[in-house]
Amino acid sequence: MNKKVRIGLIGAGRIGQLHGENLVRSVPNAELVSIAEPFLNDNIYEWAQRLGVKNCYKNAEDIFEDPSIDAVFICSATDTHADYIIQAAEAGKHIFCEKPIHYDVVMIEKALEAVKEAGVKLQVGFVRRFDHNHKVVHDTVASGKLGAPHIVKVTSRDPMPPSMDYVEGSGGLFMDMMIHDFDMVRYLSGSEVTEVTAYGDVLIDEKFKDYNDVDTAIVMLKFGNGALGVIDNSRKAGYGYDQRTEVHCAGGCVQVYNDLDNAATISTPEGVTSAKPMWFFLERYNHAFISEEQAFIQSIIDDKETLVTGIDGLMPVLLAKAAELSLKENRCVKISEIEQRFLTVPF
Repeated sequence: MNKKVRIGLIGAGRIGQLHGENLVRSVPNAELVSIAEPFLNDNIYEWAQRLGVKNCYKNAEDIFEDPSIDAVFICSATDTHADYIIQAAEAGKHIFCEKPIHYDVVMIEKALEAVKEAGVKLQVGFVRRFDHNHKVVHDTVASGKLGAPHIVKVTSRDPMPPSMDYVEGSGGLFMDMMIHDFDMVRYLSGSEVTEVTAYGDVLIDEKFKDYNDVDTAIVMLKFGNGALGVIDNSRKAGYGYDQRTEVHCAGGCVQVYNDLDNAATISTPEGVTSAKPMWFFLERYNHAFISEEQAFIQSIIDDKETLVTGIDGLMPVLLAKAAELSLKENRCVKISEIEQRFLTVPF
């Protein structure tokens, strides 16, 4: 494919606009030609015009029905993702879909089956795989030079809690926030999780209880390759966006710390200080968003499998379901139990 990949963007909220900006300004082989947003307004029109995008629709069907569009970026509400994947696949469009594919495992299965039948490409938006730091951890472990992984640790803490309007439709901490970390532990360990034990509580804001959610959680994991793991999440870390990963192996350890606002360290008789971590994911991971967008476009051009497949989209949802059940019933949950409970067909 010598021409640019023509893109239709579905959803022009915060994450949709981030992808739109990047596609226009930082992905040379992409051409953003259409935007669909059900709550289309003057601000979105003006934003699209600044990007040079002339086609703005309220209905995603207008994008699916356009034969000149090669691929879609699905950045709409999570409960619309699976339906849009199915429609895009049936229209012969390649698909980038933000995480998670859906809260309902059956809907995910239907979406993945539609993608398979259509023979189109699907990449799921687990952006942290494309981060320069976390990728070094993955590549070091995958190289085998440190030996077998023994302990996998992921820390993810937001600088401020989300609004309760957001919490209401988020699917809960495990499905919304820790979903990234469930993907990361699979990515870093090179193995599937076999058991999950979750602990969680409301330690930050009592309002989370109104939505049967927690704001602080720790999940312990066992992997098929024998490794052990732990994820910790907090909805509030006032010092910034805390994102750290570590894999301790038989022959050594690889770990990465936070990206800081600057790299200066100031040493005085009173102590040693450095800058705080970057404030939020828009700053911390924007380079990774660009890398994942470029990777998706390149997979279309080269006709190769995407780097984050549909199965990579399914497994973190199963892990989130396991964590929810573990917390509810105060017990260890085997992933085989979750697969039997939720999957309708083996994969």
